[in-house]
Amino acid sequence: MLSTPNHRRLSLGLACAIVAATAALATAQERFTAHHVARTRSVTEAAVAPDGQQVAYVLSVPRIPFEEDDGPAWGELHVVGPDGRSRPFVTGAVNVSGIKWTAGGRAVAFLAKRGADETRSLYIMPADGGEARRVLKHETDIVAFDLSADGRQIAFISRRAPPSERQELAKKGFNQEIFEETLLSQHVFIADARNDGPVESARAIDLPGSASAVAWSPDGAKLLVIQAPTALVDDDLMNRRVLIVDAAAGTLAVKIENPGKLGHVAWSPDGRFVGMISAEDLNDPAQGRLMVVPATGGPLRDVLPGYEGHVAAFAWKNADTLVFAGDEGTGSTYGEVGRDGANRRTLIPGGGPILTALDRAKSGAVAFVADTPQHPSEVYLLAAEASTAKRLTDSNPWLKEMRLAKQEVVTFKARDGLELQGVLLRPLDEQPGRRYPLILTVHGGPESRDAHGWKTSYANPGQVAAAQGFAVFYPNYRGSTGRGVAFSKLSQGDPAGKEFDDLVDAVDHLVQIGLVDRSKVGITGGSYGGYASAWGATYYSERFAASVMFVGISDKTSKVGTTDIANEEYLVHARKRPWDNWQFFLERSPIYHAGKSRTPTLILHGTADPRVHPTQSLELYRYLKLHGKAPVRLVWYPGEGHGNRRAASRLDFNLRLMRWMSHYLQGPGGAMPPYEIDYKGALRRESTQAGK
Repeated sequence: MLSTPNHRRLSLGLACAIVAATAALATAQERFTAHHVARTRSVTEAAVAPDGQQVAYVLSVPRIPFEEDDGPAWGELHVVGPDGRSRPFVTGAVNVSGIKWTAGGRAVAFLAKRGADETRSLYIMPADGGEARRVLKHETDIVAFDLSADGRQIAFISRRAPPSERQELAKKGFNQEIFEETLLSQHVFIADARNDGPVESARAIDLPGSASAVAWSPDGAKLLVIQAPTALVDDDLMNRRVLIVDAAAGTLAVKIENPGKLGHVAWSPDGRFVGMISAEDLNDPAQGRLMVVPATGGPLRDVLPGYEGHVAAFAWKNADTLVFAGDEGTGSTYGEVGRDGANRRTLIPGGGPILTALDRAKSGAVAFVADTPQHPSEVYLLAAEASTAKRLTDSNPWLKEMRLAKQEVVTFKARDGLELQGVLLRPLDEQPGRRYPLILTVHGGPESRDAHGWKTSYANPGQVAAAQGFAVFYPNYRGSTGRGVAFSKLSQGDPAGKEFDDLVDAVDHLVQIGLVDRSKVGITGGSYGGYASAWGATYYSERFAASVMFVGISDKTSKVGTTDIANEEYLVHARKRPWDNWQFFLERSPIYHAGKSRTPTLILHGTADPRVHPTQSLELYRYLKLHGKAPVRLVWYPGEGHGNRRAASRLDFNLRLMRWMSHYLQGPGGAMPPYEIDYKGALRRESTQAGK
């Protein structure tokens, strides 16, 4: 087993303060805080060995502010057995991804940039421990790979390095970018894996466009390639197609015309069919239909026609049957269905863990990545012939000492009679008959959903807010996933219309049942949830006493002209272009309603966001500040994109979010709280308040 040292830079005094605070946070029955969020670990990938006796998994380990150099979370490789005993394989300052078992189950293959590597390379590590061996490197990062069943060949995806002339010119200052024209496509390469040493060269498969995934056919003669026309994000979202390629000749054999968005794709065990998670049509907001098509081409068969849910993951059980995890409402189910659509049955009903990924072994065992209201994502194993999945990992044992607020699913009706659901966290230590301030937390997309699982992260107040006496509600408004294609299309062509009316109707329901104080309601969310937060601060200002907008939309017209997914937004959301109706786009923009705002608004955004350009936040800030009727603050996160990745940025966001809500929903209100954050002081205060 290999452990990479984790370099830390700490002054002795600060180290002692961190240790003391951590010890205080570890006392029994403590309340959840922002610093608990900052150290929460979660499983992001899981792969089960062919015999079902081991599961390799990637553990996301956040860097601890003040204790480690700032940056995104590390990704460690661990292996756990059916008995729950976990072994660390590659840990510390590493970023492992793409884990796969070799065909015989004797080793785990993974991608990482380690040691003196200049690019992300392919490694293989024996399952019984020992040193990981680099088996393949390329001139640029390897982004995906697959091993042939006989272990002799590696198919992988990478970019070609820029021409040497361009690199030399860049060194001399000629580093200008030609927008969207100089993007480098990703290509498929094949390497011979029979040598003992690392592979230094590979054969390119010349296909038009940019590849994102590759898989060998069971007989090793063909490659399944997912290919987009260009390297543009818009094409990657909307126009990825499945190609069957002759591996020896490097030529296209079959192109499968899947409709719209595309998710996971896999060969059947006999190589005669291809299964995929696809959109129903080009205007379907999310891939969620389970489809099967002959490997020779032809029409796709939806094996779950009319399914009022969304398929989250699948695998082939045998040549005739598929197993799948389904998002249904706020829950998850696990089932199987024939490739002809017959013999569907539920194997694990809803009401249990939220299943987000699965991997099936030849033995019949299935590994899941799943979370619950009590813990973030962990590894679960469904043994062959078993009826219940067993949790194998416990990545945050300190959670057992936490006092977690009660969480439940709430059903309510919109003003037009549509039945909706959401997830409610009740205030910790709730007192009967008392009304509480509410933080309405709106998910992005809107083609997403809030499941009845773990609801706390740096941008989701969850247990942190509940511990401070807030109710927190996550509404699955119309346009959300988990209820079939028709429901997910209900918001199309009507941005900020009935979909955001649903949010106010959710608040009214919580007021009506006696839980929420109508005058103390805040709204927050990121991306499309940020759009909702901006709408709540302007159009619906009289309903919200505080708003925290994160990477959100404020101007629907300029959004189209500055985003990297303008076609996706048109096809599955707006369903019209600005020039079709300029006034419509204007009136559905929060800036158009800035004159109505009386809501104190905190706006936060990464300066390198390509999805929702930072000017969306700048526009709203400037309009609200010029209007001058309510406090407004804009916080930039340098270098962050569409959401924060670095530990310091995440902690800062969480602290600012909760301070804004506390100040305006529980505190004195009025002038804004100071813009400075006393991070160390916040840690000390949280440690002294633990257990109260």
